[in-house]
Amino acid sequence: MSSETGVLLKLAQLYGIQTAFYGIHQKRHTASVESLLAILKSLEAPVQSLEDVSSACHIRKKWFYDKLLEPVIVAWEGKLNSVIVRLLAPEAESKISIYLTGEGGFQTDWELSGIDLPVIRRIEHDNSIYFEKKVSLGAELPFGYYKLTIETQHRHSEVLVLSAPMRTYHSGTKDRKWGVFLPLYSLHTRKSSGIGNYSDLKTLVDWVTSLGGASISSLPLLPTFLDKPYEPSPYLPISKLLWNELYIDVSKVAELENCHEAMALTNSLPFQQKIQSLQRDRLVDYREQMKVKKALLKILSQHFFSYDSPRRREFESFISDHANIDLYARFRAVMERQNTVWQKWQSKLREGNLRDSDFDKEIWQYHRYVQWLAREQLHEAAKHALEKGVGLYIDLPLGTHPNGFDAWRYKKNFVQKVTAGAPPDIVFTNGQNWSFPPLHPDTIRETGYAYVIAYLRHHLELASTLRVDHIMGLHRLFFIPSGFECRQGTYVHYHADELYAIYCIESQRHHSIIVGEDLGIVPRVVRKEMKRHGFQRMWVMYYELVANAKAFLSSPQPDTVTSLNTHDMPTFASFWEMRDIADRVRTGIITSKTAQKDKSARTVVKQQLRKFLVERQLLDNRVRGARAALKGSLSLLALSRSRLLQVNLEDLWLETNSQNIPGTTNQHPNWRRKGRYDLETFCQMPQVVTILKEINRLRRLKGSKSDTR
Repeated sequence: MSSETGVLLKLAQLYGIQTAFYGIHQKRHTASVESLLAILKSLEAPVQSLEDVSSACHIRKKWFYDKLLEPVIVAWEGKLNSVIVRLLAPEAESKISIYLTGEGGFQTDWELSGIDLPVIRRIEHDNSIYFEKKVSLGAELPFGYYKLTIETQHRHSEVLVLSAPMRTYHSGTKDRKWGVFLPLYSLHTRKSSGIGNYSDLKTLVDWVTSLGGASISSLPLLPTFLDKPYEPSPYLPISKLLWNELYIDVSKVAELENCHEAMALTNSLPFQQKIQSLQRDRLVDYREQMKVKKALLKILSQHFFSYDSPRRREFESFISDHANIDLYARFRAVMERQNTVWQKWQSKLREGNLRDSDFDKEIWQYHRYVQWLAREQLHEAAKHALEKGVGLYIDLPLGTHPNGFDAWRYKKNFVQKVTAGAPPDIVFTNGQNWSFPPLHPDTIRETGYAYVIAYLRHHLELASTLRVDHIMGLHRLFFIPSGFECRQGTYVHYHADELYAIYCIESQRHHSIIVGEDLGIVPRVVRKEMKRHGFQRMWVMYYELVANAKAFLSSPQPDTVTSLNTHDMPTFASFWEMRDIADRVRTGIITSKTAQKDKSARTVVKQQLRKFLVERQLLDNRVRGARAALKGSLSLLALSRSRLLQVNLEDLWLETNSQNIPGTTNQHPNWRRKGRYDLETFCQMPQVVTILKEINRLRRLKGSKSDTR
């Protein structure tokens, strides 16, 4: 290793970049010089080549040493016992003033002399001498957010203090609950336009309640691009701060009955024929669905803003309390006027200077109006669910669309010229590139995690349970530089304790349970911290089986959410009939030779699973086929100690097509497949109802065998 390369590794570490990591089969992967330089540049390190790394190291250390305090301090259980200050030599013996202010008018202060503070460390750098000193405060704080200000003779610094409970919220009940999962776009009724809406959630709640269920789960419900650009993936939303207007039930909009133009459109023959065509489609046509709904909502918006009313005044009050909605509407209106992504706008528009003359007023009003409607209807659905004893299990995606509102509004919070992803693992053998920019580890701290807190609160307003996509992202994310392959990326670290503190504060405030998606290659420290802070884990049978050729199933623990699969995995019938292997060949993910090996391994897995279920008297050895294996597997999970069993409704009618095949684009209709049956039909299907009733019975058993081994 050259001396320059050695300094490069030190520089990478100063920026929280892992220079090597362990992948599948514990194989060590070392990041290349080219990859490290590219990631360092994306993090705004002053480097272009190896020749720059020495000076960049010097600059980074000075940037760190010049901070009086770290930008964020965590006070676990409200105990702010002490802080470490970093003083220049001239300040080390002078007066220090500290002020602490918080929510609800909280305020206290300290006057200290630097000479009385114990020295932790003496640092010499860049012809300057720094002393790290310990300041004892002994403060006991209510949980919440505080601003700590420190002043010396020459400098002033403000930092965020997170006074956090050690653990997230728990309901306290030991009941073993169950719920159902189905993407909202896939849920459709005979009255709808061929795609689900927020009112359908209420209908689904009523049905699940009648069977004893306690949870409804879908994919993220955030707005997505459905025209130009076009990206319907719920995991690439325009924003994590708003809801998707596509799912508005227009028939429930209050303005409809008084708007003659809108009523005339809905009753017209061409409109009715278009709705019928959309209902017949086997796949969701997002462009046409949004086009039809937007035509109607635009008329309602124009009608709504044409006169004053109590409802209009209610709307204006709502908008005044939700500034992001107004700015979002301006962003969308400018995008429609410019007809291109924000990166190609004029500089003043890119930087957020949006004047009224930059967009059409009616488009701006439309986007404000539909966001109000979406929030109104989704909150009504959540309220209805809680009244019925059912919680909404909401999915928080990791990323956001690079051309979206969040990436524009909070651009400094995102790292440019890299995308987040994952290295190859046992399921996704080519790795994954998720096509969105990761959050910047430094900037989110310097801005007091304002963006993170905002999108977390947005979700927890509704979520009885929140699933956090890729929980490892609180610790580290896999950065893939632009132009590099997935395998050439490496991990960049975040300040996990600070993120956990925020989740603990907000979870307790909203009385919401937090579930971390911890599938795949997950370092031990992640699950250790999840347990420490009360995060629920995920236990997915498909992963358990694929990870162990002998199909040895561990016992799902009480702090888990169990399921047979997830939206990124094959359905149970597809898994059992090995159709998923054929799908992976068809889409070019694996070769035919690999497929033969996978089929041989799958045969062993199925045999072991059958034996496993037969031994526990959950499967009759004389009965074959996917349905019997499905019933036995769900019974196994129903008898476990897990807090929540999540049932994919499509498994109950032995669906074989996947909602999503990671690593594919046009090879598979990801995020577009409707449920094979409408809600009215599957609610009456014996094979659906019978299994759910049996699950409900098993979940309510007292003293049942909880160990699946």
